[in-house]
Amino acid sequence: MSKDIPYSRQWIEEQDIQSVVQVLKSDYLTQGPAGEVFERSLATYFGVKRAVVCSTGTAALHLAYAGMGVNEKSLGLVPPITFAATANAFLFLNAEVAFCDVDPVTGLLATENLESVMQERSFDSSAVNLVAPVSFAGALAPLGESAKISRRFGFSLVEDAAHSPGAWSEDGGTRERSGACDHTQAAILSFHPVKHICCGEGGAVLTNDEELADRIVHLRSHGIARPNDPDGTRPWFYEQTELGWNYRLTDIQSALGISQLARLDQFLERRRVLASRYQNSLSTAPFSDIFSLPLANPGHAWHLYVIRFHKTGQRDKAHLFLKERGIHTQIHYVPIYRHPYYERHFGKIRLPGAETFYESCLSIPLFPKMTDSEQDRVIETLADYAEQAT
Repeated sequence: MSKDIPYSRQWIEEQDIQSVVQVLKSDYLTQGPAGEVFERSLATYFGVKRAVVCSTGTAALHLAYAGMGVNEKSLGLVPPITFAATANAFLFLNAEVAFCDVDPVTGLLATENLESVMQERSFDSSAVNLVAPVSFAGALAPLGESAKISRRFGFSLVEDAAHSPGAWSEDGGTRERSGACDHTQAAILSFHPVKHICCGEGGAVLTNDEELADRIVHLRSHGIARPNDPDGTRPWFYEQTELGWNYRLTDIQSALGISQLARLDQFLERRRVLASRYQNSLSTAPFSDIFSLPLANPGHAWHLYVIRFHKTGQRDKAHLFLKERGIHTQIHYVPIYRHPYYERHFGKIRLPGAETFYESCLSIPLFPKMTDSEQDRVIETLADYAEQAT
């Protein structure tokens, strides 16, 4: 019997294992040197002044929003095609949340709707108000255009780059890079096993704002500070100056992250090769009769490979057909506003672009360790489905 194929999977090699073993044999399992090494390595890779690592991608969102001053007077604007954490982190800080529609083809933030929401929605212009564009599936969000619109209304930007390390796009001859903070005050990463860099769990905030980075470091560790001790009489002394959280990343996880980051370009290249194979194999009939392929560009980071079915109901039938044959797929995403918690607190919301994308989308297997033969099996099984569906 053939082994099941997941929609995604981490790639752990001996060098990763040895990096973790070295930390396990050291004096520091947490709050040691590995975290700072990881932070410097991330800052260098993404070309930013600072990176602050933390316990999860959700913690990174929470810290970024809190560090920028989001509170109960703030408004956060979020596309609904994303994991709920992008919006939840605003609610953790008692801020208001509103949803901006997405392009029904790409699932990316629709900037024309962003502008409409800002024009129509009342908000406190004296508060810290944020937009959280999501670089969904590995395609870069429209950061430049979002920034232009946001500046007119006094909003700042935090890129949710959990899907897109290494992604880029061309805008008027200028290359925009995910996580580089060229148009945003901060960007966040996730180190969940299915992401580009695996730490087991983990996240990071990237920024070019030194003051913001220092504040996030403070909030990451309970809001505790160690005052200067010029005469050396109380080196042990510390004090909590405000309410923070325990969002530290361990040295064990940081060591794994350092090792994974060293292979990120290799992972990206393999993702792009696999995506190209899908594009070449699935672009003609019978596949094109039942689903469309994602828009491809050279800078796509291919966290997900999302096909979109033409007819309502076909997506769910295909999901079950593939699952029965040992091929696992996923839906990215149920729009946030459809979750029971959000319906209880926000009422019934339906945005046309998000609904169109959600009803048709299916993420099929794509991950760096995927073999050509595994991908061929996915393609062959999709062909079997297409034959019986047409």
